[in-house]
Amino acid sequence: MDLHDYYMQYGTVLALVIAGIVLVAAAFGLNRLFRPDMKYGAKLSTYECGLDPVGSGWSQTHIRYYLFAFMFVVFDVETLFVFPWAVYLGNPNNAAPRFMLGTMLVFLFFVSITLPYEWKKGVLKWV
Repeated sequence: MDLHDYYMQYGTVLALVIAGIVLVAAAFGLNRLFRPDMKYGAKLSTYECGLDPVGSGWSQTHIRYYLFAFMFVVFDVETLFVFPWAVYLGNPNNAAPRFMLGTMLVFLFFVSITLPYEWKKGVLKWV
């Protein structure tokens, strides 16, 4: 492969990036050009699932919901770790499978003790 072919590959990527930017800019420009621009009271009010807005837009959220969301993120990241680990460990040509198995079991242990802890603290009660 000569130098010209090497840089032509980057030219293709650059052309696709520029085409994407132009397409997005054109879509936003056409939207701004053709959209209706009517500002009236009902349009500027808070929308709450088809119901009339009641009270202010600010409300306090219980910490339980944040803990529930954080727990979801932890178990989601666990899935991201376990799948590639299982694929790597399933290949017999890879070195040090025992070390990787031990590392993942320690990780799974620390992640799995969070579930009973959250259950005990009452975070999983959706009241």
